[in-house]
Amino acid sequence: MGAHSRKCDWCGSGTPVVRDMEPVNPEFQFWCEDCARALIIKGDPIETYRELDGEPIYGRLLDEHCTLKRFYSFVTA
Repeated sequence: MGAHSRKCDWCGSGTPVVRDMEPVNPEFQFWCEDCARALIIKGDPIETYRELDGEPIYGRLLDEHCTLKRFYSFVTA
C-alpha cells in the first residue's frame, strides 16, 4: 500500500506527510500534518522520520514549533 492511499494512523482521516521510522508503537507510523504538529507542540516529536511527499513539511513544522532542539534524523528511501 502506497503512502498516498494510506490515512493518518492517529486520526484516521488525514493524508500522511511523515513516517516515524522508529515508532514506539508500530500501529502509529504514519502521521498527517495536523497530528504531527500536535505531537511537536505536546513535546513528543518524531526523531527519526521520512518525509512522504518530497517536501520538507515535517522539517518546517519542527522549525516552527519545536523550542527544544534535539537531534533529528531525516531518513532517505
